[in-house]
Amino acid sequence: MRAMILRGAGEALALEQLPDPEPQRGQVLVRVIACGVCRTDLHILDGELPDLRYPIIPGHQIVGEIVALGDGVSGLSPGDRVGVPWLGWTCGECSYCRSERENLCEAAKFTGCDLDGGFAELCCCDARYCFALPAGYPALQVAPLLCGGLIGYRAYRLAGEDFSPATERAADAPRLGLYGFGSAAHMIAQVARFEGRRVFAFTRAGDSRGQAFARQLGAEWAGSSDDTPPEPLDAAIIFAPVGALVPLALKAVAPGGSVVCAGIHMSDIPSFPYRDLWRERVIRSVANLTRADGEALLALAPRVPIETTVSRYALEEVNQALDDLRAGRFDGSAVIEIAV
Repeated sequence: MRAMILRGAGEALALEQLPDPEPQRGQVLVRVIACGVCRTDLHILDGELPDLRYPIIPGHQIVGEIVALGDGVSGLSPGDRVGVPWLGWTCGECSYCRSERENLCEAAKFTGCDLDGGFAELCCCDARYCFALPAGYPALQVAPLLCGGLIGYRAYRLAGEDFSPATERAADAPRLGLYGFGSAAHMIAQVARFEGRRVFAFTRAGDSRGQAFARQLGAEWAGSSDDTPPEPLDAAIIFAPVGALVPLALKAVAPGGSVVCAGIHMSDIPSFPYRDLWRERVIRSVANLTRADGEALLALAPRVPIETTVSRYALEEVNQALDDLRAGRFDGSAVIEIAV
């Protein structure tokens, strides 16, 4: 099979010919049709995540077709179209796994990071972490849902948690700020509007194209990340990996509001006065996803419907896609098309 391999931090990925992998017990062999490009791929390329191993085949928003089953696999068949996300394996036995928090499993393995991923023609995947995909979504359009969509959706749900002991339920956050209007935000903005929330979009200073894109997707206001929105927010999600946005978002949210950091990596958060946090404002992070998150979003996506804006690249153009992502040269998501 052909695959794009990362052999060390800071290196370009190299196109190589490798032996076809064989599925082990509990795995399926997937013929990759498309694989989304994610900012986490940049963190892996730059060596910014802990305990990275090289060489690795990155790519963790995989859409493909099952071509073979390993021993012990049931409920899936050759020919099934599946999606494979960032969370690629968990132990199933630790306290986190047993309490429906498998996203925090300390032994977890991640697609395209610990496990070879989807920048290749074939990929072996844990059958437990293969999602059925909604009918009607072409591979290029559904691929971004498998990371930016899923983890963005988890962040979105947590942003709405304003828990009240009196009611014992979470209240919605009707005024939602999105900091960094890239792949995840352009999908979550559509979900928020579908559910009746008001969206306020924050981009890099001077990014008039990104701000116009946000308004096109239903944001009622779009401005620079250091701008003050026209009214206080009930919650903010930070998709950009920039720690300096946390104090800015805190100042933008109303008392009782939450700031959710949605990325796997972020630069250091600068100090800020306690008064900006006071009055029960909350800062929280989001780690990975659960299968329940995936099932919920993939059921919701056709109802919205979430329409992904996609720039297509060929397998051998992965390095260009990563460079374009870093430079912000496209709106929405980049997707590698591998098989047609």
